[in-house]
Amino acid sequence: MRIVVLCVAASLVAFGLTATIQAQSVEDQIKARQSAYTFLGWNMNRIRAQVVDREQPFEPSQVQAAARAIAAVADSGLSAMYGPDTVEGTGWKPTRLKPEFFDELDRVGEIASRFIEETGKLAEVAETGDKDAIARQFQKTADSCGACHRNYRASE
Repeated sequence: MRIVVLCVAASLVAFGLTATIQAQSVEDQIKARQSAYTFLGWNMNRIRAQVVDREQPFEPSQVQAAARAIAAVADSGLSAMYGPDTVEGTGWKPTRLKPEFFDELDRVGEIASRFIEETGKLAEVAETGDKDAIARQFQKTADSCGACHRNYRASE
């Protein structure tokens, strides 16, 4: 589940910060993005269990629904939940966003664009029902998540 948690952050900044930031408290912004990551992670784990770890039976319709949800969250415009003041604070738990995130917005945007692209491809590949192809694209998607984690998320 931890594979995904900050990946959305990268995808969100690609679209810039909006006026919504001013309408929400720091706590609400952090809660919103933490909630999005929890949902995203739950869906990633559903796919992983069926096509990567193969610890659950492969149910194509479940994998397809999870992949569509992942792509939707990745491209949902949650950049509004990344106000500069959200580098510190608590939502459901303390944020782990590193300050470097805001110092390297161009790089974050590149990572975000790749994440959005890979999640879109995951949704497309999932529609084929090809378990091996889904597993390969799942790994590319997870790798794109990890790019943000390695650079912009502090350890617990």
